[in-house]
Amino acid sequence: MQAGKSSRVSAVGRGATSNPPNRFENVHREDDWEHLEQAGELPEQVALRTEFLPDQSQTVITETDSPDVPFRFSINPYRGCEHGCAYCYARPYHELLGMNAGLDFETKILCKFDAAKLLRRELNRSGWQGDVICLSGVTDCYQPAERQFRITRGLLEVMREAEQAVSIVTKNSLILRDLDLLGEMGRQRLAQVNISLPSLDQELTRVMEPRTAAPAARLRAIRELTEAGVAVRVLIAPIIPGLTDHSVPQVMQAAKEAGAMEAHYTLLRLPLSVAPVFLDWVDTHRPDFRARIEQRIRATRDGRLNDSQFGTRMSGSGAYAETIRNAFSAFAKHFALDHPLPPLDTRRFRPPKAASGQLRLF
Repeated sequence: MQAGKSSRVSAVGRGATSNPPNRFENVHREDDWEHLEQAGELPEQVALRTEFLPDQSQTVITETDSPDVPFRFSINPYRGCEHGCAYCYARPYHELLGMNAGLDFETKILCKFDAAKLLRRELNRSGWQGDVICLSGVTDCYQPAERQFRITRGLLEVMREAEQAVSIVTKNSLILRDLDLLGEMGRQRLAQVNISLPSLDQELTRVMEPRTAAPAARLRAIRELTEAGVAVRVLIAPIIPGLTDHSVPQVMQAAKEAGAMEAHYTLLRLPLSVAPVFLDWVDTHRPDFRARIEQRIRATRDGRLNDSQFGTRMSGSGAYAETIRNAFSAFAKHFALDHPLPPLDTRRFRPPKAASGQLRLF
């Protein structure tokens, strides 16, 4: 047992290559790979199974007052994310659960199995007026676990019944499974979708976002959602200085041809334990780019790897960040991706039938 040292591993199909110490704990467990190597038992790669754990939350709608996000209310059906994106800003949340932000984040997934029941109850509360809900503001609601557990599907069924407006964020083409619900809701201006697509490079995506849908599959999702009547925004998120910033025009062009109506971006940010996970990933998969990537990240963060200030944490600061911002704006205008999506209709909301069968009185 050691304190303060990151454990390096090579795990099949995972984004993280390390387990950084949990900042809330004094003791950190490190696998003794050296001992196995001396015994001739060290595998070239380790296959780690995903564990699915029940989440005991008693509420499902979360409220935020952050000025940097375009929503007030959100639902995250899962805590942790099997997609395993090396850069994921949500990784430090797992430390609050007594786990680490590395492989634990993508192999120990907490599932809100009662989410639909909780949502039905919360939409029946007298104070709820049908404000837009974001699915998901932190981890992906269409990560691989959704194929098995269908928690997001259950939430959408309650939302359709209540005519509750929803904005979905995902990077998985699994969303097309629910096209029957989303098409109906989209045509009524009750649903819109944000597809995250940082790069068209499948070789890069395979190791940086190992369990996400391929870029071609995400473009197909944009196309089929649009054809079904759902307004789609492409999120080029994150733009990674020195690695993916050059590919923004190609992503925009492909998304526009697939039917996207708008484009947004965020700049890579590396809060807390995300920094060692991402930089270890660079050392493993793109070592020749390490110096350039780190230098350009610091150039957009006033010499640091992260900036937590509202107003700049999503877009960075300084000359290089301004260059990215101006180029993105110019290409968005060129591809006609600079107009906002039609607003969702929150006036249609009506409380769903309560689990008890009773109607809300007020």
